[in-house]
Amino acid sequence: MRRWLVLALAVLGGVTTAAVAVAATAPSGGDRGSHLGGGRGYFAVVCGFSHRNQDDPIVFFNQPGRSHDHTYFGNTSTNASSTPASLRAAGETTCRLRADTAAYWAPTLFVAGNAIRPLGAVVYYVRRTAEPVQAFPAGLEMIAGTATARAAQGARVTHWSCGGRRGVRISAEIPTCNSPSLRLVVSFPNCWDGSRLDSADHKSHLAYATDRVCPSTHPVEVPAITLQIHYGVTGGPNAELASGGDFSGHADFVNAWNQPTLERLVDRYLNRNRRGR
Repeated sequence: MRRWLVLALAVLGGVTTAAVAVAATAPSGGDRGSHLGGGRGYFAVVCGFSHRNQDDPIVFFNQPGRSHDHTYFGNTSTNASSTPASLRAAGETTCRLRADTAAYWAPTLFVAGNAIRPLGAVVYYVRRTAEPVQAFPAGLEMIAGTATARAAQGARVTHWSCGGRRGVRISAEIPTCNSPSLRLVVSFPNCWDGSRLDSADHKSHLAYATDRVCPSTHPVEVPAITLQIHYGVTGGPNAELASGGDFSGHADFVNAWNQPTLERLVDRYLNRNRRGR
């Protein structure tokens, strides 16, 4: 039976959290009480802020301090030298589903020159293809969005919005919210080439589906990750990303999940029927 499940954003320091309402089916069995929301065609995991640094283990592997400032969620050990194996070995996560030890990161938001600590993030795993999907292979790495973008990338890739359950308006530019409820959304591609866990540009081994169909060059349907980051600020003209301006939204993902759990969740929530989402 469907019900509304409120996913409280995990934060540190006793700060009152924002909340995201998700139409959900209560998990059963071993996932009960794990702070997992899910329904037909998707599931969502709440992850708290972990840390910041100027590393990027995908783009600048083993080069600490080489990147612009990043904000991390999920695996607490992520740094310039992280690998899928080291992340799995560390095993510590800010995600409220403990099996999600993947690493997620995005450029840090600054307002008037001050780094903003986010309230947390919700990571949605969604089926956006007509055919069933398979779980990401262990160790897959990918980037969504372009750090050097100085014009709108398109809402399919990234956008901004203010909080609210109804009438949410999305924007390519950082809006000025009526309340401290700014959100950055980055959506990852959902079609894999079936062979590479990474590529030279960290993007070309994946592609976006068109009309719920993957291209022949990337025939393997995988979940579409949407990373939704919540900030307790109003945004406005003094806000910008560490990668530059409003339009450079991007995010990185390393699959260091407990793989059997990820596969079980994909089968349970994303492949319930053959009609897709």
